[in-house]
Amino acid sequence: MTNTIADIETSEMILVTGSNTTENHPVLSTFVKRAVLKGKKLYVIDPRKVKLADHADRWLRPAPGTDIAWINGLMHIIIKEGLHNKDFIEKRTENFEALKKTVEAYTPEYVENITGIKAKDLIEVAREFAKASVASILYCMGITQHTCGTNNVKSLANLSMLCGHLGKPGGGVNPLRGQNNVQGACDMGGLPNVFTAYQPVTSDDTRNKLEKIWNTEDMSKTPGLAVTEMIQKAYEGDIKSLFVIGENPMVSDPDLNHARKAIANLDFLVVQDIFQTETSRMADVVLPTFCFAEKDGTFTNTERRVQRVRKAVDAPGEARQDWEIICGIAKRMGYDMSYENSREIFKEIATVTPSYGGITWERIEGKGIFWPCPSKTHEGTPILHTTRFTRGKGLFHAIEHTPPDELPDEDYPYILTTGRVLYHYHTGTMTMKTNGLNMLSPECFVEISSTDAGKIGLDTGSMVDISSRRGKISAKLKISSKAMEGTIFIPFHFAKAAANKLTNAKLDPIAKIPEYKVCAIKIEPAKV
Repeated sequence: MTNTIADIETSEMILVTGSNTTENHPVLSTFVKRAVLKGKKLYVIDPRKVKLADHADRWLRPAPGTDIAWINGLMHIIIKEGLHNKDFIEKRTENFEALKKTVEAYTPEYVENITGIKAKDLIEVAREFAKASVASILYCMGITQHTCGTNNVKSLANLSMLCGHLGKPGGGVNPLRGQNNVQGACDMGGLPNVFTAYQPVTSDDTRNKLEKIWNTEDMSKTPGLAVTEMIQKAYEGDIKSLFVIGENPMVSDPDLNHARKAIANLDFLVVQDIFQTETSRMADVVLPTFCFAEKDGTFTNTERRVQRVRKAVDAPGEARQDWEIICGIAKRMGYDMSYENSREIFKEIATVTPSYGGITWERIEGKGIFWPCPSKTHEGTPILHTTRFTRGKGLFHAIEHTPPDELPDEDYPYILTTGRVLYHYHTGTMTMKTNGLNMLSPECFVEISSTDAGKIGLDTGSMVDISSRRGKISAKLKISSKAMEGTIFIPFHFAKAAANKLTNAKLDPIAKIPEYKVCAIKIEPAKV
């Protein structure tokens, strides 16, 4: 996030897209709803009529996979009507003319043909966003989980820069992270092409610095593989062993039938987790570890705030802390990696991570600090890009709409999109151990519009078979006003009817994220 969560309430206009905020981020959604109660404008753009749409001034329903088209359409209107922030563009950005040329073709009528969004509604949103003194964009995986996910995000950045809504309170482009410490994991180098603080592995200076600190040499400058690439390499036999920590790919990965074959093809699988999972059942070795409440450390949340985590209870059985397990394995492999405690590890983090350089255990004892915080006299950075962008000037990207990899046809006439429900979290590793949550959300369902249900001749509660070119599941039909005609929603939490048996493993070429949000399916009455 370029801005803070609290900042949302100071926005004059909030644009939420690709996010079922009330169910996926229920605490954060309260800031949005409070902003509405204070008279701030809210626009929701999403293929489903998510609950937040009930609070919105306007809900726009695009066809799945058409985000670049409607974002370009907004920018077309803003530029045509002279509502863009010319001063901000001139002083703080570059490549505007290329963007302007690209969006010329995206007239409201042209965008309506692609997306289904009414031209007059698009014009209303464009004017409100551009005329607001400050506007905030919130987005989530409905934007990123596409073959064009990276370009979707760049397009939202284009829109915010065009109107000068970056670098000030209440504005910004704000991704809502899917898990509590996924921001921290990325900051710590949990990506295949970077060290901590997004320092590229290809940088000789960075590798030389880290080799001295870590007392090693010849660190590789070759980027590694994303998890989605690892699965394919396992299938092809190029990867022989896999170490999975706190992840359950046998429910969360796309095209699960293919993923199962890939993991079964490994010579050796290790899973490190707090509970038994569908993936750990396939493992050669399972390493039990601590949960969040059993250890000390830090989390970095969606707004870049580094916060303390404190032990509340003792861990059961023979479980060990994640870092103790990893250090133990490193030592047996010939590298003496050892620490006294989490505090010592965090001290090293500050040493090797420029954006965390000024954050200490003592400074976050009572209250977290936003990175970047480069020195111990620095107070942290709640708002990014206040005077300049990381690269100097913000770069406009001229991006054309590209359709999803797989669209409906005669054999598979519906679009499937996946997501979460309020009561369960990710693959249910933790939430499905809770009886109360299982009572509230006991099983998978197939959300469908009343029109589509009428065509099939079935009603709520009917069992149906859902098939794609990759697999088949069975679940109960649920007629819902949230559903868009021609589009089916299935939550991905439930292993017994795993939606990811159906999803397309086609990847975004840059981020390597699969296209979870769009694939072609058919629905039939379940065969008894």
